Amino acid sequence: MHATTIKKLLLLFVSAFMLIISHASSLRFHYINSHNFTTKTSAASSSSSSSAAHRSRNPSLALVHRDAITGATYPSRRHAVLDRVGRDNARAEYLVRRLSPTYLPTDLGSEVVSGLDEGSGEYFVRVGVGSPPTEQYLVVDSGSDVIWVQCKPCLQCYAQADPLFDPASSTTFSGVSCGSAICRMLSSSGCGDAGRCQYEVSYGDGSYTKGVLALETLTFGGMAVEGVAIGCGHRNHGLFVGAAGLLGLGWGPMSLVGQLGGAAGGAFSYCLASRGPGSNADAGSLVLGRSEAVPEGAVWVPLVRNPQAPSFYYVGLSGIGVGDERLPLEAGLFQLSDDGAGGVVMDTGTAVTRLPQEAYAALRDAFAGAVGALPRAPGVSLLDTCYDLSGYTSVRVPTVSFYFDEGATLTLPARNLLVEVDGVIYCLAFAPSSSGLSILGNIQQEGIQITVDSANGFIGFGPNTC
Repeated sequence: MHATTIKKLLLLFVSAFMLIISHASSLRFHYINSHNFTTKTSAASSSSSSSAAHRSRNPSLALVHRDAITGATYPSRRHAVLDRVGRDNARAEYLVRRLSPTYLPTDLGSEVVSGLDEGSGEYFVRVGVGSPPTEQYLVVDSGSDVIWVQCKPCLQCYAQADPLFDPASSTTFSGVSCGSAICRMLSSSGCGDAGRCQYEVSYGDGSYTKGVLALETLTFGGMAVEGVAIGCGHRNHGLFVGAAGLLGLGWGPMSLVGQLGGAAGGAFSYCLASRGPGSNADAGSLVLGRSEAVPEGAVWVPLVRNPQAPSFYYVGLSGIGVGDERLPLEAGLFQLSDDGAGGVVMDTGTAVTRLPQEAYAALRDAFAGAVGALPRAPGVSLLDTCYDLSGYTSVRVPTVSFYFDEGATLTLPARNLLVEVDGVIYCLAFAPSSSGLSILGNIQQEGIQITVDSANGFIGFGPNTC
């Protein structure tokens, strides 16, 4: 039966995803329609979420995927997947270098930017910069500590979707002096004309941003926040995919959450919309503030601090399961070492989850064994476990479970495990890491409300979906 003639239904005998504690569930397989395994958020739930956000004083921002901003079009879905995987490789290799115990920053103020290497920003939010506010798309980066935007006069700028921000047109823009406490919060800082604090960051591929640090008013969903420290970039170069800059949400004092302090309660939540067939790519959300961002009924996992990379959010993972079987992996395989090597980092900029070679091989083999005789297809770039589902209306695939430290378990369904390549070819969305570092990517995070309570050192999964 041809894919276009198959009625697009999701055949699941469980909910869109399962969040369980310890061994609360024994159902570990899903039956899926092979041509559409993502679900839309119902109109009722979308309306409810919008109403709640409207009533709240805490802003709820739409998380928009980069393709909606850049207007990128591709000859086929396969071309889009190959482009995404190419960006993904660059991002993952950047994280491997950045999170290595031997990493030595060579640039001035390197903490201003941490996640845009090779234009890997995947999700954007709309933020008003200055007074009156100039609307700008900023890349959301959970591994960066500082916010920055391109600014006039721009001696060198890359193309962005919005007009450049002009500090001269803002009544609230105020430069930061070299000797100020805020300037000293950068890992290193410089002094420019009139004693203004300067920042700079560069990458091995030639991408960089340079400018001055300033205090400015930012507007989030109608709520204005005064006196936010931002980088105002006058020299910028690189593949920054149309964004005006970056919104840092990392675990440091210069991030947005760190600067808001008590106003945000040290917490935010996000939900990355599923991007498969029939999904709404613009339905994701970012919520700032403890009263709205921290839900009841979430599965809470302790965050792990890496002193070598304090901006990044790590979690303690003790094991992985496929179907109803826990994989026989070496103890401590996912542990963060004293020197900052290994560990499991949450990252919204990486799509495909990376695992140490031993863990990936065990997961891949267990998954392949569980799906039985499904016909294999050639690999697609780094995705080496692919299936040709032409001729199938429904297939049985196992769930994958992450077993976190202190007993919490996150069990994912098919939509968080497989990437559709061209309508009939589907690939397992996991890959081996080039080091001992594990990265929990955005495909595995899609459709799940994720809450970061940085003030108390926890990350929550669920209970809501998007």
